[in-house]
Amino acid sequence: MRRLYHFELCPFSRQIRILLHEKRLSYQLTVEKFWNSNEHFLHLNPASTVPVLQDDKLTVVESYPIINYLDECYTDVMLIGEDVKARNENRRLICWFNQKFYQEVTGYIIAEKVIGYYKQNHAPKSEIIRLAKSNLYKHLDYITSLLEKRNCLGGDKFSMADIAAAAHISVLDFLNDMPWSHSKIIKDWYSLIKSRPSFRELLSDYVQGFNPPPHYADLDF
Repeated sequence: MRRLYHFELCPFSRQIRILLHEKRLSYQLTVEKFWNSNEHFLHLNPASTVPVLQDDKLTVVESYPIINYLDECYTDVMLIGEDVKARNENRRLICWFNQKFYQEVTGYIIAEKVIGYYKQNHAPKSEIIRLAKSNLYKHLDYITSLLEKRNCLGGDKFSMADIAAAAHISVLDFLNDMPWSHSKIIKDWYSLIKSRPSFRELLSDYVQGFNPPPHYADLDF
């Protein structure tokens, strides 16, 4: 049985969940509070980060290796791109969202609002939240510029670039930190992503201590 170790509000884990659904691969979920990992999880991944995928006795660690592994091994649905140019653009954008966007936006929000809550060691620092939101607007303008030229982020077809971006945005939306009025084109794009069957599981996530805003699960928000 395929198993994914994840945390509900980790955007990297969310990407893999969406990808597994898009590829129609069954799996079981195990919630892992990676900041306080147990011995079994540390044996799987000494870095103590999620996601971790166990597939047929093979353990694959971190989102980018998992994405590549799944796209290489399960080729009925290819999501990194169908030619060299498309794959290059997809990989560039995956890195953009999982490195730059995370470091400047999502990582700050998760650390202050989510991990801080579970560790019970501090209230969110307002200056860090403000910095993350200021950075967010710059990223939204960049996403808007891409969608003004393309049907999807990576090109004309839905791809892993869309999954990567939507996973981060879904976390911000769950925490009610997504300013939807800033860009209609992003809202329209996200509405299409949100309506995909692969996204439905995320819309029903229960996260202890947090209640998403009413529009979070609404496909016509």
